[in-house]
Formats: sequence, structure tokens, C-alpha cells
Amino acid sequence: MKNAKIGTKCVQGGYRPGNGEPREVPIIQSTTFKYNTGEAMAKLFDLEESGYFYSRLQNPTCDIVAAKVCEIEGGTAAVLTSSGMAANFFAVFNICSSGDHIVSSSAIYGGTFNLFAVTIKRMGIDVTFVSPDCTEEELNAAFRPETKLLFGETVSNPSLDVLDIEKFAKAAHAHGVPLIVDNTFPTPINCRPFEWGADIVTHSTTKYMDGHGSAVGGVIVDSGNFDWTKYADKYPGLCTPDESYHGVTYTERFGLGGAYITKIVAQLMRDLGSIPAPMSAYLLNLGIESLQVRMKKHCENGLAVAKFLEAHDQIEWVNFPGLESCKSHALASKYMPDGTCGVVSFGVKGGREAAGAFMEKLNIIAIETHVADARSCCLHPATTTHRQMSDEELLSAGVSPDLVRLSCGLEDAEDLIADIAQALEAIKN
Repeated sequence: MKNAKIGTKCVQGGYRPGNGEPREVPIIQSTTFKYNTGEAMAKLFDLEESGYFYSRLQNPTCDIVAAKVCEIEGGTAAVLTSSGMAANFFAVFNICSSGDHIVSSSAIYGGTFNLFAVTIKRMGIDVTFVSPDCTEEELNAAFRPETKLLFGETVSNPSLDVLDIEKFAKAAHAHGVPLIVDNTFPTPINCRPFEWGADIVTHSTTKYMDGHGSAVGGVIVDSGNFDWTKYADKYPGLCTPDESYHGVTYTERFGLGGAYITKIVAQLMRDLGSIPAPMSAYLLNLGIESLQVRMKKHCENGLAVAKFLEAHDQIEWVNFPGLESCKSHALASKYMPDGTCGVVSFGVKGGREAAGAFMEKLNIIAIETHVADARSCCLHPATTTHRQMSDEELLSAGVSPDLVRLSCGLEDAEDLIADIAQALEAIKN
């Protein structure tokens, strides 16, 4: 499967059934696993052998699906988490502790912004936010001696800014830290950040990967490219013995390709337990099987809707990277030439009140706290997902008070456009 195309990996990656074994990924709905001797289990606890003993750490179904995502992202190791938020938290906390510092793009999902700006600050980890459009000089100025990572979203939610991955990777590596990229919106179908210099990728699999609103989940994928041992003093958790796990040194035992993910499983899953249910992993796998086909349709619908909105006299502005008028169009063409996603951001003339009235008149497109689904939906982020942010923070994240986020599903584009048109007509003064 190494040289197979990505569509083939979406369908058959991660799972190789043997003679007489289930063709479909089996659901191992068990909390624990039986062994004939205590010695056999002890080797698992000492990380001397691979296997399963308790599903709070690892489960076979979850690992099969994680391996599939790893293949389609082009990584060396991956782990599923219970949500996209858990994935981003684990990705950061795995290499940060009290007194450390991170640099992040300001154009990120509101929940992730709050995680960085509030929650992990309470844990003693500081953050500096930078604009995704910042200059190299401004980006480099944000780093400190105690900085442990740089974070960004490939296509930001909901502002749809496209991250200049090469610029951010160059800055991260110049300061001896990894670049972590949330690749939720484009998915590996439209963008593979490792090929542009990113070191670790996260996803909210709840979105396009699942694609049907069936199961909340997340995933972390390691490229295996970042040399933790080169900066051993900066990353002692990976490069020195872990006394909480029998003195294992992760980089020595598992190499650069496995150390980072193994530490997440052995430490963070053990202590925090944010693993998905096997059934959730099974549903995720079903979604991934059709991911390549679905993403093409999402992108086509997004572009059709964006073009309609751009030409409508009741629309103040439209942001969609596929439009030539979009400020991120050049970056999108570079990193995602086949399309970005099916999400369109726009403002209705009349501001916040007009946006609310417009959404209430929609029939096919539903108001939901969701995005990137087979069914089209919309949201007003300033009063929902980003409501905890100040006006200043909203603007820095690219979220204006009038912004409507519309996620184009798999319906016929003509029906979506007709629904939008009648809703706009209904709120005309």
C-alpha cells in the first residue's frame, strides 16, 4: 500500500485481513484483554512488546483506523482521540509543561483559541498569537527561548485564511521547534502538510473525515521528521527516562518515527483517557472510505455558492479561497490546487441582525453548531462558537460580527443556491 494512490488508501489503508478474517474492520467492543501469564502482560506494561491490555490506552479498532489516517497523511505513527479538541490539547501538552511557551496563528477555531489563551495558560503555558499574514520578521519575533512549538490551521475556521505552511515551517525549524498544523478543513485529500514542512498534523475527525455527523473524534499524526534528540534539553519528556513508565526513553526505544505518539499513548491516554469508543472509530472508518469522492463534491458546491454570493447585491463580502478575489487564493492555489473545502464565509448587508434573520429563513440549510457535514449547515460564529472572544480577539481571528459560516454539503448546488436566494429575498427591506 505504500505506493498506492490516496483514494485506494482511504478504502483499504490500515487494515489487512488475513485468510478467513472479516473484510470489514472489526469492532472490538471490549474494555480489557485476556492473557495466559502475568509475564506476558508485564511486557506490555514495560512497552517491551506491542499489544492490548486496557482500552483506555489502546484498542485494536481505534488503532486500525489511526493507521489508515497515518497512511493517507504520509506519517509514521498516529493515535485517535475522543475529539478534535483533545487532539490539539494532547499535541501541545505532549511536549509542553509549566513555564513553556507556544506561538500560534490567531486565525484558528474559537475553541482552540480559548484552549490556548485561557485553559493551558492556567497550566503555566504561555502563548503568543500572530496573524497568519504576518511577515517573516514578525513571526520570528514571537519566539522565545522557552518556545516549544508553532501552531496553525491549514484553512482556518471560520475565517478561511490559508496558512503559508512553508513560511511557518521555516520559522519553526529556525528556532528548533516543530510546526503543528490542524488540517481539518482540507483533509489530506486536498492538502498534505508534511510535504510542505509541517511536523505534526491534527484533525477534528468529527468533520469531513466522518462526514455524516455520526461520531465526535480527533486524530494526531506524526511525520517522524522532527529530530527531538537534536534539542534534547528542550524536550526532556521524549529524550530522557520517563520514571512514570519504568524509565523508558521514548526516542531511544521507539525512534523518531514513534516516540512522540507512543508518549501520548503511554502518558496522556493513561492519565487523561481521551480515547474514542471502538464504535466511533468504526463509523469514522466508513466515512474515510468515501472521503476522496465527497471532498470533490464539497469543493464544487462551495465554489458554486461562493460565486453566487459574490454577485448578489445583498451580500457585503465573500471569503472562499477558491475565488480569485479572495486574499488567500494564491496560497490556496499553491498548497491546495484541487480545492480547499466546502465552507464559505460571508457577510450579509445589515450586519449582525441581518445575518440572524437570513439564517432563520433558510429551509434546506440548517442552523447547527457543526461544519463539514454531508448536510449543509450554517452558523453565526460571533454569537456561538467564538462568543467567548472579545471584539478585538474576534477581529484578530478574522471573525467579523456579521460573518456567516456556511458549510456546503452534498446536496445539488442548484438547490442550495435557490435556498440562499429565497432567504435573502425574504429579508429584503
